[in-house]
Amino acid sequence: MEKQSADAIFEAKLCDAVRLAQSGAKPRFAGFLDERQALAAQKIMNRLSFKNYMLWGGYDGSERVVFGAFPDFAEPDTESFPIAAVTASYRACDTLTHRDFLGALLANGLQRETLGDILVEEGRCVIFSRGEVTDYLLSQTQKIGRVGVRLVKGAVLPLPVGRSFEDFSAVVASARLDCIVAAAIGTSREKSSEMIRAGLVMLNHEVNISVSAAVAPDSKLSIRGKGRFVLDRLGPVTKKGRLSIAGRKYI
Repeated sequence: MEKQSADAIFEAKLCDAVRLAQSGAKPRFAGFLDERQALAAQKIMNRLSFKNYMLWGGYDGSERVVFGAFPDFAEPDTESFPIAAVTASYRACDTLTHRDFLGALLANGLQRETLGDILVEEGRCVIFSRGEVTDYLLSQTQKIGRVGVRLVKGAVLPLPVGRSFEDFSAVVASARLDCIVAAAIGTSREKSSEMIRAGLVMLNHEVNISVSAAVAPDSKLSIRGKGRFVLDRLGPVTKKGRLSIAGRKYI
């Protein structure tokens, strides 16, 4: 019931943005949205037959994005989005992670929906946020954990890669979801099937309880308690008729 209520509130926010954009003279925005919400937003817009919208997170390939609904007379453009970049600098010898930054920013009072991608590399982190919270972010963030940081507006290209991955490869019987999950986390098909039926596995940001669901290249998996994965390759087929696969785990 809580999820249904949250989904209803989320859909209402998007519908309000569309209504206000169509009745007014300026675009309306919602989010940041995570990848599941972004997919849901596209489905809702298809159902509404509303096409004059854009999803943008501040740079190409963003995971977290803001939804923008534009008036009929206006072409959607990235410059209209209320997104700002902030760069945090710190000593290269101090190791900080995405989790460190996110935890500190939330502890400082920022809401998750005001924060976009957080791209971390050695000595530098670029944080995308809603423009209206940028000054607050700058004034309230002097440390991440015990590490002192210096924050300035803007970001210099190229951006940090941000996420790190750990490669995995395996040979499986087929591209069924139970096979791919078992290979990704190093468990048996029986165990992976139990996890899928229990609703612990998301395929492309949606819970999928079908053990026989087909998994395609570039699919994303989220396995509760085990992490997130991307399937990069299916094939070739081995001489024994089994399927070789390769992918990455977010770390």
